[in-house]
Amino acid sequence: MHILVTGGCGFVGANLVPTLLSDGHRVTVLDDLRTGRVEYLKDLDVEIVEGAVGDADLVAKLADTADAIVHLAAAGSVVDSVADPAANFAANVVGTFTVLDAARQTGIDRLVFSSTGGALIGDAAPPVNERSLPKPISPYGASKLAAEAYCHAFAKSFGIRTVSLRFANLYGPFSGHKKGAITVFFRALYNDDPIIIYGDGKASRDFMYVDDICDGIRRGLTADVVPGTVVHLATGVETSVAELADACRRVAGKPDHPIEYRPGRPGEVGRNFATYDLAAELLGFTPSVTLIDGLSRTWKWYCEHVFA
Repeated sequence: MHILVTGGCGFVGANLVPTLLSDGHRVTVLDDLRTGRVEYLKDLDVEIVEGAVGDADLVAKLADTADAIVHLAAAGSVVDSVADPAANFAANVVGTFTVLDAARQTGIDRLVFSSTGGALIGDAAPPVNERSLPKPISPYGASKLAAEAYCHAFAKSFGIRTVSLRFANLYGPFSGHKKGAITVFFRALYNDDPIIIYGDGKASRDFMYVDDICDGIRRGLTADVVPGTVVHLATGVETSVAELADACRRVAGKPDHPIEYRPGRPGEVGRNFATYDLAAELLGFTPSVTLIDGLSRTWKWYCEHVFA
């Protein structure tokens, strides 16, 4: 297939695009390069177009020659969405609508959308699944829920085979520009600064190595599923922030590195992890990388590429 990947110069795209190429697909990347980096895809046979997903004419032009779209472009920070909800809405809701409408206009059959689990569901008793009632508590979570709704509506109204994949908390190579806990913890460990934890450390997440997410996306591109399908890509393992900090200290060889606790921040979910039963049933998906193994690989990459 010829696959258009929005946000392809970002964290997930940098890991996904090489796998799509190795599968024999042709890839075009659309990225505004605000956080993505062209060098992440250097030496790859891929067309990179600089532009925004909100540019309807550009997106339609690129979609016109594509067979499928992987829509990764997004404003992904909960904290930033609380600080500037309008910008988050423009990037995530308007951007997704623009991509979907381009798919409608050009007759694209398949679109894989990168959604989220924890932020979209909100504070709910874990483990959550596809039947859990979404009650987002941040503009970011609300924007992903709205985008999922548009994916479902375009599937039912126009026959686009949309697959919304609710990602667990991702980590791995090419994430040096991200603002997530693992990036922040690794920077603190490398710089000998205290690890900062907001709240009491009992907040939990489902952490997934990026290779497993890429496997799920590839399966979403080819699986015979009902248009409008939504599945969680998760590990089913709950890890508290305090446990994550301990794991990061272990892989960095600094088990006694200091931790500093600060007040919690608004918009962030307490406990969250999800089951992947439906993804296993519909996509044949099973995560394969343990947290310690994934963190070890990620720490090694950071030391070679970010901290070098």
